[in-house]
Amino acid sequence: VLGPNTKRTILLLNWAVHIVHHSNCYSLLRFAGLIALYSSTTMRSTATATRALHFVGKRFFSMKNNNSMIPPAFVQEYSQATRRTSRAAYSSLTRSNSYFLNGSVTATSRNFSAASTDGSFSLPSGADILETFGPEKSSAFEGNDVSTAMEMLSRADAVCFDVDSTVIQEEGIDVLADSLGRGEEVAAWTAKAMDGDTKFEDALAARLSIIQPSTNDIKKCLEENPLQLSPGVDTLIKSLMERGTDVYLVSGGFRIMIEPLAEKLGLPKENIVANTILFDEDGNYAGFDSNEPTSADLGKPKALTQIKEANGYECMIMVGDGATDAQAKPPAAAFVGFGGVAVRDAVRAKACWFVRDFEDMITVVNKFPHNSPN
Repeated sequence: VLGPNTKRTILLLNWAVHIVHHSNCYSLLRFAGLIALYSSTTMRSTATATRALHFVGKRFFSMKNNNSMIPPAFVQEYSQATRRTSRAAYSSLTRSNSYFLNGSVTATSRNFSAASTDGSFSLPSGADILETFGPEKSSAFEGNDVSTAMEMLSRADAVCFDVDSTVIQEEGIDVLADSLGRGEEVAAWTAKAMDGDTKFEDALAARLSIIQPSTNDIKKCLEENPLQLSPGVDTLIKSLMERGTDVYLVSGGFRIMIEPLAEKLGLPKENIVANTILFDEDGNYAGFDSNEPTSADLGKPKALTQIKEANGYECMIMVGDGATDAQAKPPAAAFVGFGGVAVRDAVRAKACWFVRDFEDMITVVNKFPHNSPN
């Protein structure tokens, strides 16, 4: 249980001791353990895990024979509380029940099957979601599999965003180069990388060798040229997090420039996958960490695979403007191309859904949370 977030889990177990002490009820100790496992394995906050499981805890522990099965009604309510699909809820509860209650997976599976086939427990398809936009707007959507992208967005338990020209309206490295008087040289390499005309690692090395930024250079750049969020991206990210979907920033840009953005958006630093610039003891440029997954071509599918395996996500999508973002499907179930800053033909051709702003994505997230029964 003391997995990726030991401090959070210890705080949670302290809370467990408190409620057991005051209730003298062993079932609550089991419940607290369930929350601890849920929080540590899904990386969700203690508060979110507590709210989600309190919502269904009484029903679960008042059931007879709860050591041998998970009642279908509990699976459904857990799905609604945690905003997971029915099958993801079943999978999570099976692991937790088996670990803490020595439950029978066979009995659980049988009871879940009955719940998942109930008409009131179905989820909207991509075609259903697309239809709600009306025939005129639906026909105007761009992409080679828009309905699937909408369905995956509605069901996603994690969404990964590119940063440059997606979350923000600029290419961070170009802004930095401009501030150092090397803008045109660097922008040419950036265009090649984003269009897929050159390997990303070659473009990254070339651009950094041109500008060779120091820590003071970067600090001054951000102070004089604060990076601007793309309109609506903060609302989209907030809506995703409020429904229980985890959000990551996966970028070929630089961690030192992205961390302030993540803080502004309410994202933990642990949810950033980006490149690390190396500096000597005086703060002068000393290279970059080539071990970062996003430092090379095909780095984003590698990064998403690591995120997925570490957290057990079942449905992830990638949102971005560049060729390296399109490479992330798979493991992403869908790729949403973003053209609100720059429209790249190669990206538009590969996108399941190509958007020029975030408004329709916000609509899908808010109108079709992935736990919603029909």
